[in-house]
Amino acid sequence: MNLWSIAVKSVKQRALASALTSLSVALGVMLMVVVLVANGMAERMFVQTATGYDLILGPKGSQLELVLTSIYRIGVAGEPLPYRFYRELTSETGNRIDRAIPITMGDVTRQGAFPIVGTTPDYFVLPYMHEADGTPRKFQFRTRSLDGKHTGEGLIRNPFDATIGAVVARQNGWDVGSKLKLVHGGSDGHVHDEEFTVSGVLAATGTPNDRTVFVHLDGFYMISGHEKPLSEAIAREREFFGNVSEESLRALEAEKSGGHGPVPEAQKEVTAILLNIQGEIGEKVLAESRLMNRLNEGVQAQAVKPIVQIDRMMQTLIGPIRTLLIGLTSLIIAVSGIGIFVSIYNSMADRKKEIAIMRALGARRQTVLTVILAESTLLCVVGGLAGFVLAHLLILVASPVVAGYGLVIDPWTFAWGELVLLPVLIALASLVGFVPGMTAYRTDVARTLSD
Repeated sequence: MNLWSIAVKSVKQRALASALTSLSVALGVMLMVVVLVANGMAERMFVQTATGYDLILGPKGSQLELVLTSIYRIGVAGEPLPYRFYRELTSETGNRIDRAIPITMGDVTRQGAFPIVGTTPDYFVLPYMHEADGTPRKFQFRTRSLDGKHTGEGLIRNPFDATIGAVVARQNGWDVGSKLKLVHGGSDGHVHDEEFTVSGVLAATGTPNDRTVFVHLDGFYMISGHEKPLSEAIAREREFFGNVSEESLRALEAEKSGGHGPVPEAQKEVTAILLNIQGEIGEKVLAESRLMNRLNEGVQAQAVKPIVQIDRMMQTLIGPIRTLLIGLTSLIIAVSGIGIFVSIYNSMADRKKEIAIMRALGARRQTVLTVILAESTLLCVVGGLAGFVLAHLLILVASPVVAGYGLVIDPWTFAWGELVLLPVLIALASLVGFVPGMTAYRTDVARTLSD
């Protein structure tokens, strides 16, 4: 009979105590793995989603808040920029802009309070970074309803078209052809009269897009109350640009004469502008720096590199929380190790005769020590492996719930930190088994047998 067989037989003799000590290790490892996987998921979601755009332009204020509202739909957007700022920015030469995508926010859906984003079809031309693997992917649309009656392009081509995320479609029961109304984002909860028609349903992306409703920018401006009062718009235009455009002056004359027409440019606003710069890496960095310096030196707008802001947030906010959780779970594993130590140490008094017989039959002191270390290793490793399995089963069960918030999780994705846990458990087993092993090592054979 080899040493491992002896260790297994000894563990079976104390089945209940052994099971409880291994369970404590399993729970500690399970919590540790869940923390590691959850942290990796959060980091990938924030960092990879932010890499889809080179720069974000918006009003002066908190740079992190601008990133969170425009990309992650978290928080309340600040004072928007005039639409003329977007038009002049894209018409300037030398900015090396590949695509400039305006977005405007503020309203939510009547059902579910999902955020509304007014934008252009170009929003869906750029690839998004998938949360699961970080690879760029193209947006996919379902343009035919489940009953096959309605078809559409998916993109928001017409003023009152809407494209909805996968989570929005699932939770609200909407499909291609469904009608929806917008609720004013303020505290009054006013429901707008205008109706939008769902022209496409986005396939799940694992990004905040899954919980978003996209409407055409023109349709967003055509909603009653979304346009800025003309007198205020002209005053702001004069303050922002130092002059008033001819279109704004014509609109003012038309308003004085009682005429009505399309919403003037001065009354349109954008919450942010998502920018991608063209060129090679070196050229892009130089163009980004020039544009950021020019805007940030002024007092009207700012340009933010989203990946930088998200990295800072991860380091200053999520990093300490992750460290705290890992520290707490490490303490749980350490307490479990102490439990193994107490269980084996207390069993030494009952096993002195067994150990003495082993020694009398020719077993060396080192053999007895090795058997005790094998027992502690067995308890730690079995508990650790059970913890790995339990953690990923827990993530498997929780993944559909988390998917309801637009996060796609692969339950069998392993974090790098998990690779460290097994060696740590083996080292812990050696440590907690050493003292009981030395007790067995020093057993006086003659005295024990005579007693």
